[in-house]
Amino acid sequence: MDTIKSMVRIRISNKDAHYGGGLVDGAYILQIMGDAATELSIKLDGDEGLFLRYDEVEFLVPVYAGEYLEVTGQITEIGNTSRKMELIAKKVIMPRPDLAESAADFLEEPIIVARAKAIGVTKKELQRK
Repeated sequence: MDTIKSMVRIRISNKDAHYGGGLVDGAYILQIMGDAATELSIKLDGDEGLFLRYDEVEFLVPVYAGEYLEVTGQITEIGNTSRKMELIAKKVIMPRPDLAESAADFLEEPIIVARAKAIGVTKKELQRK
């Protein structure tokens, strides 16, 4: 099986911050992971499928407004209707307000902020590929 991968990159805005200091809640990161999982389903089946569950989720470092996240996913196992996936969220750009209001750094070494294992399902009759 060729590895099927997806990637979503997004800037975290102030409206995405849920807590003081611009802190973003983990549910928002899971939402972005869900978008990556949906892309995987479309690439494999030609259908968005349905998200069944997260089997494992780890939040490793905080995420703040102004940062850019890159979420990558890959399908690790294909059943008749189920698709096991691994998803990783990384910070790839961080603001540098200590230097200037508009300063930011592209991280040469992205920082893993969260990772998850998940399962999606695409009904047999909806699988077009």
